[in-house]
Amino acid sequence: MFYEDSIERTIRFGDIIKGLIIATPNIEGPDNYKQYNIGVEIPENCVILSPCCSIGDETVLISPLLQVRNSFFGNAFLAEDLTRINRKMTAEQAVPPQQWAKLTPEEKERRAQEGLTYAFVEVFVYDQNELFKKYTVHRRDGNITTASYMIDFRNIHKLDCAMIKSPTDAPIEAKCLQLSIETRSQLREKLAAFYGRIPKEDLLEDD
Repeated sequence: MFYEDSIERTIRFGDIIKGLIIATPNIEGPDNYKQYNIGVEIPENCVILSPCCSIGDETVLISPLLQVRNSFFGNAFLAEDLTRINRKMTAEQAVPPQQWAKLTPEEKERRAQEGLTYAFVEVFVYDQNELFKKYTVHRRDGNITTASYMIDFRNIHKLDCAMIKSPTDAPIEAKCLQLSIETRSQLREKLAAFYGRIPKEDLLEDD
C-alpha cells in the first residue's frame, strides 16, 4: 500500500500538500547581486520533506511534485511499476535491456559487484492516485498516459508559513494524501542515501 486509506489530523514527512508557493532566486554568480531574478511557482501539489519532529516554528521544507521523466519508460522493469525507482535494484534492472547488452562482460561484472543500488538516487516517485491529474508522456514507441509524479531531492525549498506551529497545529485542510508507514520509510531511506553519498576523492583520502 503506497498511501494510507485515511488521513491523520497532523502534518507528516512525505505528506502531499496543496496551496503552497515556491520562490527560487537566480543569480549570475557570487557577489553579482545586480543581476538577479526570483522565479515564483504555485505547484499543484508539494511534498513535505521536513522530518515529522521538525515541522513547526512557522517553517517547513517542501518539494514540488513533477511529471516523471520520459526516459523511465524506456526500461521495461521500471515502466511496469515506476515506484521501483524508490527502492534499490540490481545493476541489470537499472538500465534498459538493450543498453545492458552493449556493456562488456567486465563492465557488467563491475556493476554487479556493487550489489543493490538506487538507479536514480535523486528522485522519488509518487504512485498514481485519483487525486492527481493525468498527463501524457510522449515517446517514439507510443504515448503513455499516467498520473505518476516524482520529487527531485535537488529541488527542495524552505517555506515560512505563520500557520505551521507544530505538526498538529498546521493547515491540515491543505493535506491531500498521506504515505503509508512503509512508503514513508522508503522515502526517508532514499533521502538519506542521497545526502549520505561519499565522493570518490574522500574515499581515496581515507585510504
